[in-house]
Amino acid sequence: MTHPPLLAAEGLRVRLGRREILRGIDLELRAGELVALAGPNGAGKTTLIRTLAGLLPLAGGSVAIAGRPATDLSRRDIARHLAYLPQDGTSTFALSVEQTVLLGRYAHAGALRGYSRTDLRAAEEAMAVSDVGHLRRRLLPTLSGGERRRVFLARAIAQGSEVLVLDEPTSALDVGHACSVLALLRELADAGKAVIFSLHDLALALRGPERLLLMDRGEIVDRGAPEAVLTGPRARQAFGIDLKVTGDPPGVLPGSS
Repeated sequence: MTHPPLLAAEGLRVRLGRREILRGIDLELRAGELVALAGPNGAGKTTLIRTLAGLLPLAGGSVAIAGRPATDLSRRDIARHLAYLPQDGTSTFALSVEQTVLLGRYAHAGALRGYSRTDLRAAEEAMAVSDVGHLRRRLLPTLSGGERRRVFLARAIAQGSEVLVLDEPTSALDVGHACSVLALLRELADAGKAVIFSLHDLALALRGPERLLLMDRGEIVDRGAPEAVLTGPRARQAFGIDLKVTGDPPGVLPGSS
């Protein structure tokens, strides 16, 4: 028996004012998949991530989460199935790292019941795998940008959702932590999660994802094995240059025309 995808979009269209930002987006994300989303600035990556997370209204098409139309789900229902990491990881609240990560358990704990042992254990494990356990008592405003990024990733992981929708989870991270995050996302997918994330550093698409979606001008213009997509004609058209994959570990560099 084939299970429905954990996250699916069909004919997705989004408008901001009179401008059509996304048009005709189709995608499926199944358990065990790690999928990267790339494209030039302004291609629509963040808009797509936010739309998949149910944060933007649709001008057309549909999004389904765990086989159910997203429009039929409450915000709490969506949070139980889908964890979202925004690109902007700032916070105006002077919460500790531990308090911040525990916020990921809100959909399970509720406002009145408080946190259970299961919630506390989930937060502890998320802090450990995100390498922020030693920062648990620190307040968010005292952390570096990279440290805050890992804290917000831990919050998303603590949520325990089967789908993770992440907007540039490696931004502001040094190369070591960026590679560690990619390895962690691969582990989460291998454990049965469905993970889609946008990226700016194209070389990271070669470190774990089995599939790359290439966006340009609000559309997915190519999809497939990361190296094939990055060195294909659609990537040249999107980025305005030829790209080549080189080195071990692999990197992405401008190629000769």
